[in-house]
Amino acid sequence: NPVDWKIQTHGRYLSEYPFILGEDAAGFVEHVGAGVTRFKKGDRVIAHCHGLMTKDPANSAFQSYTVVTDSLVSPIPDSMAFEEVVVLPLAISTACAGLFTKDHLNLPLPSVKKPAKEGKTILIWGGASSVGATAIQLAAASGVAVISTASPANHELVESLGADLVFDYKSPTVVEDIATALEKTDFIGVYDAISEDASFDAVSAILDRLDKKVPVASVLPGNKTTERFSPNYVVAFAIIQEPNQHVGEWIWKRFIPEALESGSFQAKPDALVSGYGLKDIQGAMDKQRKGVSAKKIVVTL
Repeated sequence: NPVDWKIQTHGRYLSEYPFILGEDAAGFVEHVGAGVTRFKKGDRVIAHCHGLMTKDPANSAFQSYTVVTDSLVSPIPDSMAFEEVVVLPLAISTACAGLFTKDHLNLPLPSVKKPAKEGKTILIWGGASSVGATAIQLAAASGVAVISTASPANHELVESLGADLVFDYKSPTVVEDIATALEKTDFIGVYDAISEDASFDAVSAILDRLDKKVPVASVLPGNKTTERFSPNYVVAFAIIQEPNQHVGEWIWKRFIPEALESGSFQAKPDALVSGYGLKDIQGAMDKQRKGVSAKKIVVTL
């Protein structure tokens, strides 16, 4: 995840060194603690590793064994390879925190049997990113229409995930084009899955053009606020904390297991395997730092 090299470079979120990074893991259950009834040794699972929340390196992913809370674990079907599905965990929690918690867009919880759309629309900026691709699928499964952005090469991918309209974020008319599309809808919120100056500026300009203020969830803090544009930074772990535990319960214990089993939820963007073993993690992080498009870098252990 981009957050890993950013933490390594800037030290954000850490209070002690050394520390083990990594939020996404997939593998076999080796042991279960007292009171855990959902899993047994040998189960195939994905996990959102919560070391950044607990500040305990035992709860991070970049090691041979990791200890995780069962609140952030889902079984996976035998048909899905670990390398394929490991792209999902952090993106799931981050997308859900922005879409479904009370402090953000507060959408209805998603259903594997996608409900009929009721006319409400959200904008997801960065639809081919890890969080964006996941957010599109979750939002569509909650019954809202989705307008998104991506490079032209990724438009087909983003549409296949459930976006109703996709715009080229580099187009000189992207602000005008999206505003025109949104003004005909019941526009209720924005999820900025990129959260850099360019996306903040574009979203702010869209809201100005519409003369409308809606909730804006962002994956990184923003320091650019206006009368209509005030991004609210998403904390992934909020879905297992008060007052939003119901979100984590529904997503990780009900929706994701059922959606993966039924094939209705895609593991996107595709994995790009960039190494084998702990020795290759740094090289994979360096590759992520340089940038990849519509791919998520994976190291197998």
